[in-house]
Amino acid sequence: MCTVLCTLIPMNHGNVMKYQKSFSMLNGISAQFKRFQSLKKKHKMHTEACLVGGYSYPPLFSVAPMMDWTDNHFRTLARLISRHAWLYTEMIVAETIVHQKDNLDRFLLFSQEQHPIVLQIGGSNLENLAKAAEHANSYSYDEINLNCGCPSGKVAGHGCFGARLMFNPKLVGDAMAAISANSSVPVSVKCRIGVDNRDSYNELCDFIYTVASRSPTKHFIIHARKALLNGLSPAENRKVPPLKYEYYFALQRDFPELQFTLNGGITCIHQVDSAIKEGASGVMVGRAAYNNPWYVLGHVDRVIYGVLSKSHSRRQILKKYQGYADSVIGRYGSNRPNIRQLVKPLLNLFHSEPGNGQWKRIADTALRHCKTMKSFLAETLAALPDSVLDSTLGNTPSNLEVPPFTDLNSLQPPPYRSNA
Repeated sequence: MCTVLCTLIPMNHGNVMKYQKSFSMLNGISAQFKRFQSLKKKHKMHTEACLVGGYSYPPLFSVAPMMDWTDNHFRTLARLISRHAWLYTEMIVAETIVHQKDNLDRFLLFSQEQHPIVLQIGGSNLENLAKAAEHANSYSYDEINLNCGCPSGKVAGHGCFGARLMFNPKLVGDAMAAISANSSVPVSVKCRIGVDNRDSYNELCDFIYTVASRSPTKHFIIHARKALLNGLSPAENRKVPPLKYEYYFALQRDFPELQFTLNGGITCIHQVDSAIKEGASGVMVGRAAYNNPWYVLGHVDRVIYGVLSKSHSRRQILKKYQGYADSVIGRYGSNRPNIRQLVKPLLNLFHSEPGNGQWKRIADTALRHCKTMKSFLAETLAALPDSVLDSTLGNTPSNLEVPPFTDLNSLQPPPYRSNA
């Protein structure tokens, strides 16, 4: 529309600047329309899964699965802050689900408010993966994800597990077929762009092609770093191998029938928005969402999904979280979960705010004797100014960082040619 209007205005008219504002508005509307059409196409595969939880927003933004972090307690807090972010469980080993079939609530139960939510499982034994998926059916997750990216020695170093699975794409394809055959929801794979010296773009594409051709898998979460299984700790594996976002966008070019979510090195809502504007069909954020949930998760609904909803203050969110926490203390025994476990997700809620340091010191003391969340909050919140507790999120915080997703076309590897 903007292009047509421009052709109707003579170049020598001298009043082109007069129409600049109108053109900008038309461009904005056009961009939003194209983005909507693109999302409608790319995320059609998720519609049935989302409806399981009565939810229809696509996974534009998701919180990464993180061991010991994205437990039920953190997910409850995250959902209070963002209604539309997709949440992932911690990785749960398939054998744990199979062997704990009489105690599954402890591992799989979640409140319905947590939808949309994805269960991540780990393992390579096809029979156990199939049984785990079958056991998960009654909990109505929106998707089941297989971990093929964790470089931890506790995971990758014990048989064919985690990132080591990328060495055997046929096994992963068969595993995904087994999971899907025993599940009522879509399945996905979270992987790296490579492992050790097997890190070429063609090898990555061979993995994607093989898994997708041997199973109904249509969704891949791509951590844009390779994994080094020897010599680097899990923390170093998140920082040392270079990010290659160009591999991610090349995958979108070469596999248009699949959906890819970008993961790795993304630290703020601006970068998420930039990636989506550059064509990413989804972005996954890990530690940034955990370390600063108020600002990262707090802007997701408006900036990423364009949904204007009532803003809540931290005090209001804490009141709701208190109701949850006090209702589950000791549910699985006298010390499971305990007050310390329930307070853990709150420790970054006041990141960089006045009074944060003093609040954490008081919180450490209070945890030694408080038995309920109500008594803990009553004892500690006085350390924080009312302006921090009662303020709501305003405009998106300014960020002067250059988005890392521009001008990647020239870096993309040549198009993939399958050898199959």
